[in-house]
Amino acid sequence: MMDWNEYRRQVTAGVGEIGRLSTDTVKGYGTLSGAGAKQDLLGAKTRELIALAVSVTVRCDGCIAVHTDAALRQGATREEIAEALGVAVAINAGAALVYSTRVMDAYASHD
Repeated sequence: MMDWNEYRRQVTAGVGEIGRLSTDTVKGYGTLSGAGAKQDLLGAKTRELIALAVSVTVRCDGCIAVHTDAALRQGATREEIAEALGVAVAINAGAALVYSTRVMDAYASHD
């Protein structure tokens, strides 16, 4: 298994390097990332659970490392994380099913 804490440190260092080379890019990301926290309607823990589900959906290991740590700091339990991941699994399966209709449509266009 991966050492997620070390990987998170590596990602943070890598983003720091990009920030030195492209300051506005990382500042813009920070603005986007912090936008939800300003209203705080969902709460930090729920936002982190959503971030974990999205991280799985977009297959971002760096996101998984960062947001797992953040979710735990916000008090997320193993069970809550598993439930959020279940939503990601269901949405990904549903999206594949819905998108499969495009294949059938493309097939039908060859008739």
